[in-house]
Amino acid sequence: MVSAVQLLDILLNGLTIGMVYVLVAAGLSIVFGVMGVLNLAHGELLALGAYFAFSLVTGFSVGGFWAALIVVPLLVGLLGALVERKLINRVYGRGQLAQILLTFGLLLIIYDLKRFVWGKSPKFFSPPELIDQTVTLAGFSYSGYSYFIIASGGLIALGIWALLRFTRFGLVIRAGSEDRAMVRNLGVDIDRYYTLVFGFGAALAAFGGVVLGGYQNVSLEMGNAVIIPAFVIVVLGGLGSFRGAVVGGLLVGIIQSAVSTFVPQIQGVVIFLLMIGVLLARPEGLFGGSKEQLDAGRSEPSEFVSGLGGGVLGDRLRSRLGIGLVAVLALVPVFNGILYSEFVVSLLITVLIWALFAMSLDIVLGYTGLISLGHALFYGLGAYATLLTLLHVSPSAFVALGIALTVTAVTAWIVGHLAIRVSGVYFVMITLAFAEIVRQAVFKIDATGGSSGLFGAPEPLYGVGGVGIRFSEVLIGIEPLAFTGTSLFYYFLLAIVVAAYLAVRRMMNAPFGTVLQSIRESELRARFVGYEVRSVKRQAFVISSTLAGLSGALFALFNGFVAPDLLNWINSGNAIIMVVLGGSGTLYGPMVGAAVFTLIERQLSSLIPWWRLLLGTLFVLVVLFLPKGLVSLPTRLRDLQRSRVGGKPLSNDEQPEVEADD
Repeated sequence: MVSAVQLLDILLNGLTIGMVYVLVAAGLSIVFGVMGVLNLAHGELLALGAYFAFSLVTGFSVGGFWAALIVVPLLVGLLGALVERKLINRVYGRGQLAQILLTFGLLLIIYDLKRFVWGKSPKFFSPPELIDQTVTLAGFSYSGYSYFIIASGGLIALGIWALLRFTRFGLVIRAGSEDRAMVRNLGVDIDRYYTLVFGFGAALAAFGGVVLGGYQNVSLEMGNAVIIPAFVIVVLGGLGSFRGAVVGGLLVGIIQSAVSTFVPQIQGVVIFLLMIGVLLARPEGLFGGSKEQLDAGRSEPSEFVSGLGGGVLGDRLRSRLGIGLVAVLALVPVFNGILYSEFVVSLLITVLIWALFAMSLDIVLGYTGLISLGHALFYGLGAYATLLTLLHVSPSAFVALGIALTVTAVTAWIVGHLAIRVSGVYFVMITLAFAEIVRQAVFKIDATGGSSGLFGAPEPLYGVGGVGIRFSEVLIGIEPLAFTGTSLFYYFLLAIVVAAYLAVRRMMNAPFGTVLQSIRESELRARFVGYEVRSVKRQAFVISSTLAGLSGALFALFNGFVAPDLLNWINSGNAIIMVVLGGSGTLYGPMVGAAVFTLIERQLSSLIPWWRLLLGTLFVLVVLFLPKGLVSLPTRLRDLQRSRVGGKPLSNDEQPEVEADD
């Protein structure tokens, strides 16, 4: 029997963390409602506020915390306004994908800036004694600091409501969330309000970081830990709805508190199930409903990923370069131990696995215009299915691969059947929710090894029915061209990646690929022409996800272990970086991006601790100035060279033609 004291404790715990969620989600929701920007770096702004508060509290023993409550939100708010003015406003009108990508690059930059300034170890600071003590009311004892969080968060929420309700600033924000074009047509300097709104949202997140930093330790991962529930909240309440952010934040906090007390086994899953249910039943959220908001949430990122040309290289020359590259890759094991160590072969194996994963994502991102933050679900699922098969079913690598592909294809069909019902930002959120559900389940289930993952599988047998070879036990060829172990797996992997690329390229050049690109450019027109848009998108999603599962299965075969981090949404974000960095909608571009990303991560990380800062900066520059990726760099340079003839720009008739891509 649950006592009244226990219920009150659950309620107050939920309100405490719920108020922090309100502060984060309110800023996130207002920014999206007015600007249409889904800010993936919003959690890092909260973490930045917590770190600034740590510096102030430890630097000023008297009054540091109270000063932080005022100074830190102003400081982070100004930083947010500067970021909007100098960076984010450059991608307005280029689709939501450009904004999501830019803020993901900012996430990487802020993350490494925190580590560079404050180090990797967690930080601690205590609130003033005045509020950091136990308060007893009517025989019930509870933390005074939790009361402070609830009260201060409530006052902030009340102040925001009054600001939105009774001031000109609030009037413009409310009008902008309903119809941005109308506000602009009325002569309002919307750019200035965009800057103010983004800075205001950053300040709210920073205030949440200050109070949360005194409630728990300040760590590098606290931003990622908060941003996921914040996404859930803004979806539940309605994108752009302040009232929805408040109600959703408190509701999620109380639900988390109750679940952690009564059924902790499903603690990490229940809010994502709730979000999926809301997205499928009422995608505009509990307090949403504006047609402008719903259309903004469902808009496709076609402008950012469409029209990717083949550049200065003709089809025949590109084919020859591709064949030459494969030939060079085939020679890598030949010089193993002569020009370099086996580490180079292992590194290229990692590059090829990520290249296959990135190419799989390009099918839905570059060709269909769908942004998936849950693709790591299929990558991790393929890896787990492979290792579980080797451990409990058969030592055959082919059996393990077959089971992994079947599991990921069936899962992808189920997820796709539900996820394809929504699009745009809502598709981003629902794929993220499915990935997080499976990731949390992997942590809880003993059969998957929990947080430790799985390891100890026997070396795969490359055969069926007990007949076959193990790469470490055979020597194929004649010295000096004799290969074993890692070198043989390298050739096995290279053959699969080349075959997958050729098969997908043929598919994209077929009518199926043409339909996908027409959906990417205009889903409405494709539907009017008579295409079964939802069915075609689901097919593309299943194909893409199955290839992602294949890349995860190959990872498990090579490494012999898997861990829950394989399903982390950050891996989906990394894959998106690879696709855009190389050039989406080209298939080979994402593979180039995967190579660049992996080499930066593996090589620079050992030399430069803040490699994410460099990668994030490179990515931001690509989004701003080279949106078609690195493979378009020759075309970009050529156009810059030809942009002036005799000191004058080329006329429209003189503009160079761009060939169709593969």
